[in-house]
Amino acid sequence: MRVLFVTGEYPAMQGGVGDYTRRLGQALGALGVDVHVLTHRDAGGDHWRSPSAAYEPAVYPDLVQTGWGLWGAISRAVGQVRPDVVHIQYQSAAFGLHPAVNLLPWRLRRSRARARIVTTFHDLRFPYLFPKAGGLRWQAVLALARASDADVITNPADWARLQGTGLEPRLRPIVIGSNIRCEPPAGFERDSQRARWGCTPGDWLLAYFGFLNANKGGETLMRALAELVNSGRPARLLMVGGQLGSSDPTNRAYLEGVEALIGELGIADRVQWTGFTPNEQVSANLLAADCAVLPYREGASLRHGSLMAALGHGLPVISTEVPPEVRAVQGLFPMLADGESALLVPPDAPEELAGAVTRAMSDVALRRRLGSAALALSRQFEWEPIAQQHVELYHGLGVA
Repeated sequence: MRVLFVTGEYPAMQGGVGDYTRRLGQALGALGVDVHVLTHRDAGGDHWRSPSAAYEPAVYPDLVQTGWGLWGAISRAVGQVRPDVVHIQYQSAAFGLHPAVNLLPWRLRRSRARARIVTTFHDLRFPYLFPKAGGLRWQAVLALARASDADVITNPADWARLQGTGLEPRLRPIVIGSNIRCEPPAGFERDSQRARWGCTPGDWLLAYFGFLNANKGGETLMRALAELVNSGRPARLLMVGGQLGSSDPTNRAYLEGVEALIGELGIADRVQWTGFTPNEQVSANLLAADCAVLPYREGASLRHGSLMAALGHGLPVISTEVPPEVRAVQGLFPMLADGESALLVPPDAPEELAGAVTRAMSDVALRRRLGSAALALSRQFEWEPIAQQHVELYHGLGVA
């Protein structure tokens, strides 16, 4: 079986979709699948962020742009690779918000490509069409889903949104895994790692992992930290990982707003940024933290590899409640349970977020129980079963 992934980002570019695609490709390769990746020219062979795996996909960094030039690049790649499956990793920002990727299945069928077409929706963000396009943007997302032979949905929020669109027969629930292995560097010592960030044994070291954007609650996080500091709590915040990804230009403006808020709140001395680091340093910084604080505005969504990483490192997780319509489809996906595998508060509620942090940090037994539950839940997001579900999906489409 030969699979061609199409993705707008891939290592060494910074971005969760690129990391996901590589890890899935490695896991599929371990199952005997021949994996190829068509991606942006800024990607390529620099995979220093994590140890070499037994299998690495063949990478074609041929996308000079992710606009209409995508069509010519995919035609050339299909002719060269002759895949059984073309698998699109859809995140609109990674394709420059351009609609070419939304019409890619139509283009492939016009070229009489025999490959089955699968799309994984990492989010349902619209492409940009033209000013005041309105509902046509959502129709562009649905067009991609309808023209694909199968659609992989990674989280209950997107599944709930797609219900009632007539797409249910082709939807497949498959979660994402963590892009960060729990593999700190040799000789790792937790106290030494904490001291590196000026953290004393009595400090509360909170960790946030991932890029900042408008959906991840950066302002809420900083206001909650200010609440803790102003109430005399020994809280410090470690912002783990790169500040900006390679794909979404709107992240920069949002980051600048968060940085300005930090100054206004007077907490600059309590916030530290690790910057983009190799896998083992990310792992070390997560293991050094007392808890992960991830106040996503959409609730504790399974679309975030940063959440998976926190679970996989056994960190007590403090995050946000999902809406009722998302809880209604929880039977299809593993989900966080308040008080059991995480502490969950309403989105955009800094005082309640600070209260949950205080509750966790003031109760050692609770913190240990949440950490153990997080680690147990993380086993449902391991790459081998995720890859096996993809193989079963491909077989179900008639691919031998």
